[in-house]
Amino acid sequence: MKPISSRDNATVKHLHALATSARERRGSGETLIDGAHLLGVALERGVQPKMVVVSESGRGQAEIAALLEACSAFNCIELPDRLFAHVSPVDAPSGVLAVITIPPPAPELSVTGSCVVLDGVQDPGNLGSILRTAAAVGVADVLLAPGCAQAWSPRVLRAAMGAHFGLRIFENVNAQAVLAGFSGAILAADLQDSVELYELDLRGPVAWLFGSEGQGLSSAMVALATQRVLIPMPGGMESLNVGVAAGVCLFEQLRQQRGLAQQ
Repeated sequence: MKPISSRDNATVKHLHALATSARERRGSGETLIDGAHLLGVALERGVQPKMVVVSESGRGQAEIAALLEACSAFNCIELPDRLFAHVSPVDAPSGVLAVITIPPPAPELSVTGSCVVLDGVQDPGNLGSILRTAAAVGVADVLLAPGCAQAWSPRVLRAAMGAHFGLRIFENVNAQAVLAGFSGAILAADLQDSVELYELDLRGPVAWLFGSEGQGLSSAMVALATQRVLIPMPGGMESLNVGVAAGVCLFEQLRQQRGLAQQ
């Protein structure tokens, strides 16, 4: 375990940049995962951290100490609490974080099963929630059109709670090109000229289109849909948070598919 105590150290500067700069993450192909739970999930999924960073007080926590034993083969450093807070990507530092490599983009993108396509979803919490839901229902492919939050940012990673490591995530996707040959239904969550969700047959492959928190789907994205979908809200609310809407739709599809499998 290598101790570092200077804010001017090159490693500390790099960690701080990864925590605060999307450009740094894109340029280096690296990001930070924060917290014992997320690091534990990453290790279980075979992710090999490039560096593990622990705070002085965090090293004394039993859960973190056990993780450090599992990470003994990796580059590990210890920082004073004040310096760890400086490089932490969250407001309440957990005591441990790790540098991991962002998976490179796939050379070819071909989607045949159900997938989620996001258009301008910029809130890290919403994006992380949608990724977590997709992983929970077994939808493995999530496509992000330009304008979405960076999928591998520390805040999205934290919100997704390890979902990244079980998904194929594609960023800056040309949705029109990818969905041109899609054989299933392409469903847009939209309020106009829509069919209620519970009236649809969702047992086959579906490409789900969800838009930004404020503006919804762009007209270009809506034009790709074979059907617009409305979630009924008898309580009188005008709309749902995009993360909640995605959860309702994806779990309704799962419910229908499980019913088909039990027949």
